[in-house]
Amino acid sequence: MSTVATTPTGSAPDRTPGVVRTEDSLLKKVLGRWETLILVLIAVVFAIGSGISSEFLTGESLTTGSSDFTEYAILALPLTLIIATGEIDLSVASVLALSSALMGYLWNQGLPMEAILPICIVAGAVCGLINGWLVTGLGLPSLAVTIGTMALFRGLAFVILGDESVTDFPTDYTDWAFGNFGGTVVPNTIVLFLVLAAIFAVVLHRTPFGRSIFAIGANKEAARFSGLRVNRTQLKLFVLSGAIAALAGILLTLRNSTAAGNVGTGFELTAIAAVVLGGVSIFGGSGTIGGVILALILLGGIQKALNLDPDISTYWVNIVFGILLIGSVLGPNLAARFREARRTRNRGARPFRPGRPAAAPSGPEGEGNTDA
Repeated sequence: MSTVATTPTGSAPDRTPGVVRTEDSLLKKVLGRWETLILVLIAVVFAIGSGISSEFLTGESLTTGSSDFTEYAILALPLTLIIATGEIDLSVASVLALSSALMGYLWNQGLPMEAILPICIVAGAVCGLINGWLVTGLGLPSLAVTIGTMALFRGLAFVILGDESVTDFPTDYTDWAFGNFGGTVVPNTIVLFLVLAAIFAVVLHRTPFGRSIFAIGANKEAARFSGLRVNRTQLKLFVLSGAIAALAGILLTLRNSTAAGNVGTGFELTAIAAVVLGGVSIFGGSGTIGGVILALILLGGIQKALNLDPDISTYWVNIVFGILLIGSVLGPNLAARFREARRTRNRGARPFRPGRPAAAPSGPEGEGNTDA
């Protein structure tokens, strides 16, 4: 049976109950997606940014703006998977700093860069393993665990390198981190992020492992009963988060040509804001990598636009990000409550339809009356 209702030219559209116009349904589906709202906000921000400064949409501005947001973007990828399972990792920025400090220390000790880079990534993976074992092995809440390790790993960064900084890294590596891809305005670091994003998107949306992530986030106990290895999956995600955070620390160090223990402060909040604003439920069970990428573009555009206006304090960036984070959590929550209230109201006012058996009468005359 066709689902498209056709009407003669000039006549009123058919509103027969039970018949849904396909084009109307598709339009509502597109307009109702969270990503569509983010696209509208991106267009608004880019229009405002162009009004603030004529430099907003120049090639140089796009290069510096996207490059400055690289580390946030890379941190957001593993956080997307962790938050989709209903957990969180607040230690990623501290792992980033620890990786930077370790990189500077090992370079001062005379190790070649080819040995330093894998050592730093392995160290980040070990940090993630500690988080994962405390959460999955001991059953501790990830929020409390990663708040503790956030302070622990940041402290270790200062123990390793102290208050000093290291700046004499090989120019081959720093030039790559500064450079653009193939003579375009796209930074090399953004190309690396896009490659990682494509891999994460395939894993999350096209593999059984990705489906298990959503299943765990939707209902952890049901996932266990269905045979999924919940603890092992979450442990892998925390290890991955630590390794990717260490990679972000390496990129930040090379891009700034400076290794220090105080880098990346507050990066975790911006990365989490991008994930939640991108439509990943903070309670787990839903979200897309594409939505997160759009949210990163939105936040990067806001940061660049505000920084180009000399009359606006840089503190307003944090204020706007905080408002968007609260709105991205509050908006879907209120929408879900509204839909539930509407469904409840519709069930209570459901009209009688011929052909359905009438409900049994309530009260003494109908309840339990089975006598012939």
